[in-house]
Amino acid sequence: MCKHILNAQVSVRAACCKRWFDCPQCHAENSTHELKKTSEIIFLCKKCKKAFRKDVNECEEADEYCPHCDNQYVIEAKTPMAALGVEGEDARVDNRLIKDDRTKII
Repeated sequence: MCKHILNAQVSVRAACCKRWFDCPQCHAENSTHELKKTSEIIFLCKKCKKAFRKDVNECEEADEYCPHCDNQYVIEAKTPMAALGVEGEDARVDNRLIKDDRTKII
């Protein structure tokens, strides 16, 4: 599971160490060597779990899909972003939302 790209559709086999990674940053964090660049990339589809090869020099628009299950793996990456947000209204600002269920004893 990649922490850099949240919607990774494939894993890529590194030519230098023959291990599978979801992105180059994962390879850099888990290896002590540089990522070797190659013109042929071996992918592993995360949907159907089948491997396939693609030549970078001969990429076409049809090559954006897994040849086994037609899962589109070339999509815009979603990266994690830190965000602060409030789920509801702040009761300290407007306390009219808080109902007092206590009964008054006379």
